[in-house]
Amino acid sequence: MKRLNVGMIGGGFMGKAHSLAYAGMPMFFWPAPAIPHRHTVVDVNEQLAKDAAARLGFDNYSTDWREVVNNPEIDVIDIVTPNNTHAEIAIAAAKAGKHIICEKPLALGAEQAKEMLEAVQAAGVKHAVAFNYRRTPAVALAKKYIEEGRIGKVLSFRGTYLQDWSADPNSPLSWRFQKKIAGSGALGDIGTHVVDFARYLVGE
Repeated sequence: MKRLNVGMIGGGFMGKAHSLAYAGMPMFFWPAPAIPHRHTVVDVNEQLAKDAAARLGFDNYSTDWREVVNNPEIDVIDIVTPNNTHAEIAIAAAKAGKHIICEKPLALGAEQAKEMLEAVQAAGVKHAVAFNYRRTPAVALAKKYIEEGRIGKVLSFRGTYLQDWSADPNSPLSWRFQKKIAGSGALGDIGTHVVDFARYLVGE
């Protein structure tokens, strides 16, 4: 069975989620179209990168994402970094002929996202944004009911998505609350999931 070597850029919170998915994927989707192999993880300094490799099950670690993007052994680049770095990494990965998974929001704005899209189209590589909640049981069931016509014609959509992980005032300041890094704030970070639900369930 084909093995796909993954180079993951970022070893933090979302890196943990993606690593669990790579480990579990063959158990849920068998026979698997390919086996994701956790090859190299990148973080901002050597200690963090080394810890991430040990914790998340990667064979190798690095502090240089460019080195990983250009490594001929790597098939897939998984981008789980702060939003302001997505475009540069994705465009470089596309030019290096790597398939790409990128966390959302894809970019700081539509113009930057368009540059990313043009780069992957020119390179002819597979590319995806991590809207993983499409696969949750409640959403899958809603999709089934809608497609079967069991709830009738859909005339409107209303969605909410609430999180409270940042409600504690004693929590350290996250980059997600710094506009220069995050870009669109709560709308891009959380609201994009609701927009994706709407498009997935009821179309454009």
